[in-house]
Amino acid sequence: MTTSAISALSPLDGRYAAKLDKLRPAMSEQGYMHRRVQVEVAWFIALSDCHFNEFKPLTAGARTYLLNLVKNFSETDGKAIKDIEKTTNHDVKAVEYWLKSKFEARPELVAAQEFVHFGCTSEDINNTSHALQLKSARDLVVLPTLDAVITKLRSMAHMFADVPMLSRTHGQTASPTTVGKEIGNVVVRLMSARERIVSIKLMAKMNGAVGNFNAHLSAWPDFDWEAFSRTVIETPEPMGLGLTFQPYSIQIEPHDYMAELFDAVARTNTILIDLARDVWGYVSLGYFKQKLREGEVGSSTMPHKVNPIDFENAEGNLGLANAVLRHLSEKLPISRWQRDLTDSTVLRNMGVALGYAVLAYQSLSTGLGKLEINQEAIAKDLDASWEVLAEPIQTVMRRFGLPQPYEQLKKFTRGAAMTRELMLGFIAGLELPDAEKQRLLALTPANYTGKAAELARRV
Repeated sequence: MTTSAISALSPLDGRYAAKLDKLRPAMSEQGYMHRRVQVEVAWFIALSDCHFNEFKPLTAGARTYLLNLVKNFSETDGKAIKDIEKTTNHDVKAVEYWLKSKFEARPELVAAQEFVHFGCTSEDINNTSHALQLKSARDLVVLPTLDAVITKLRSMAHMFADVPMLSRTHGQTASPTTVGKEIGNVVVRLMSARERIVSIKLMAKMNGAVGNFNAHLSAWPDFDWEAFSRTVIETPEPMGLGLTFQPYSIQIEPHDYMAELFDAVARTNTILIDLARDVWGYVSLGYFKQKLREGEVGSSTMPHKVNPIDFENAEGNLGLANAVLRHLSEKLPISRWQRDLTDSTVLRNMGVALGYAVLAYQSLSTGLGKLEINQEAIAKDLDASWEVLAEPIQTVMRRFGLPQPYEQLKKFTRGAAMTRELMLGFIAGLELPDAEKQRLLALTPANYTGKAAELARRV
């Protein structure tokens, strides 16, 4: 194991380590251990309240002590569990033994220590811990970082709502829009994608080795173990886990919710790849300039360059995130018979997938913050594209029944260099009501933007 970022195998813990400090407590192995301890403690405390003769309710002091083990769980504690695992060669059993070792000075807890991990299979602890990890990562890191991108884009949509811009369908000049409206399109897509991420219920099961409460019922056959399990899982933290109860499972929770979550994040990332590429293109066209940073170098040999590196970095990391997310969503719901171990090693890469996504969101926020609009370049492109007015002219001609409007404009404009004078001359020769003709004569590429500004301000 390395303690130096420069010798780390993964760039997430090397080059980009500082940028992922908020994600690491949730998705690292330390975070995984922490959640396992939380689950064991919640189950143990809840069992004490079942009024079994063999396990009396814990005192307030014991409960506080146990909850503090969770609250104050440290890296030293995680390492102590790893040391026990060297002997057990089983990570969940190591957590159980570590927790029991913390009972030694408390006779009340020592007397009840065999109720730690009572009736549980390892996956009862693991699947709940994974759900808690994802809950923390989603709610405290992924969504806030994504929200920063959405907030910045919404601000830009409003700020540039009235700035006209040439569209480019198929890379060719097309009906004008506004800068704000095009950014607003992305905001709306991201808000919908965000809702999908938030709406996914994080599922958990605690029902024994193959999902039937076999061991539980062997001890207390008349106890409603299913209702008890639901209560532990759905009671809010810290006394419960604050998750959604999964009533049917094999040894492992089916992971379908995970697939849905990872697919939702991947879909969000795809929208952001689209954004990154478009902004890259607009920077290339000169529609946006980038704020200069003192001392920053764009090229090692071309001093003039200011490269759109934040959008390129985001695109690359979004691609990496999606590659892992899609493998997770395709693999995790599949398990041979009642359980195989292929999900275990794959699940340890959830933090990798989300790490690359969070890194990309940060790059996008940084890149968007550097952008400065270049209205001169945008206006110049518009003024050189009078051919885009062929659309409104032929549409008005259709309204008033003039012959072959589309065909006339096609013959007049296609492949020809259009100027203001040529377009005005064509309009002047049309047999249209004077008011309509004056309206067409007042059109320019810069003011032919439809409802674009209104739509942008409405985002």
